[in-house]
Amino acid sequence: MKAQAQKGFTLIELMIVVAIIGILAAIAIPQYQTYTAKSQVSRVMSESGQLRTAIEACINDGRLTVGDGPGECDPGATGSNLLTGGNSQVSGTPATGTGTPTVPGTLTTTSTIEAEFGNNAAAALTGATLTWTRTADGSWTCATDVEDNFKPAGCTN
Repeated sequence: MKAQAQKGFTLIELMIVVAIIGILAAIAIPQYQTYTAKSQVSRVMSESGQLRTAIEACINDGRLTVGDGPGECDPGATGSNLLTGGNSQVSGTPATGTGTPTVPGTLTTTSTIEAEFGNNAAAALTGATLTWTRTADGSWTCATDVEDNFKPAGCTN
């Protein structure tokens, strides 16, 4: 009579595999969360930065009151699920669960665009802001108060 060969894995082999998966998960999950937060900051930087062109055109055309009426400046801000708050006079009311960047009611040569993280933004970003500031000579600078490891290139403290 022949003895049957063993089939399957031993308990210790299975425990080793589970331990390896646990170690990999312990490293990968925080790295993924950091990557997600960095990409959200870059996205908000891009979305709010798009308003610079419209605001610049309004300032150059002398339309300094923000709104959607005749002769007013509508920067064309759209709702983002990573932002909270914003101007109600800019492009209507954003959809539920979204916010828009905040633009001052009257534009000047040193106007700002401010975006506050909230809604679906990573927990580490909630409440932080990203601000574009125009200088009198027409150049724009980006500043943010998010943690240093989430900051995109081109945006300072």
